[in-house]
Amino acid sequence: MSRVITALSVSADGFITGRDPRPGHGLGDGGVLFDWYTSGDVASGLFPGFTLTAASAPFFDAVGGRVGASLAGHTTYSDSEDFAGGAPHPTAPLVVLSHHDLAPASERQHIVTTGLADAVSLAKRLAGDKDVALMGGVITTEALKAGLVDELVLHVVPVLLGSGRRYFHELPEHIGLDIVEVVPAPDVTHIHYEVRR
Repeated sequence: MSRVITALSVSADGFITGRDPRPGHGLGDGGVLFDWYTSGDVASGLFPGFTLTAASAPFFDAVGGRVGASLAGHTTYSDSEDFAGGAPHPTAPLVVLSHHDLAPASERQHIVTTGLADAVSLAKRLAGDKDVALMGGVITTEALKAGLVDELVLHVVPVLLGSGRRYFHELPEHIGLDIVEVVPAPDVTHIHYEVRR
């Protein structure tokens, strides 16, 4: 059965972008969050051009190999310039949750305007026997509030960005997490949690 996960790079102070993220400027000044994608000499088996460290590569590919569909909010989609008509994952389709009707940039993209539950439902259908990967802090927080998230993966980069968009926003109550795995690498620490039910 398809699970809902989120696996994002995050600064040590909790930001998934730097200052001034916007269309044409992507993550603002937070590009350092992705330096670990090309800091090693082990080629990713999934993402062309990614060369990871020996510690990061198997973890990254294992998580990425589970993804059958990605789900992003409209802000992430816009700031990423519609993912150039594609999707953030090289093989998985993209579902975009938006408050406005908009035309998908390609057949790999699907726009949902009827709410988070419908977006997750479509993403699960598209994912088949694989998992749905959430992208963006607001959509992850809203999915946590709704009890829709099964696992969290934090790729914690050792930098304090000081400002930007946060990974997690305000929640109405505590959400317990169980640690599944921690993988330290030279320039990032991968922390895999299961959401406690």
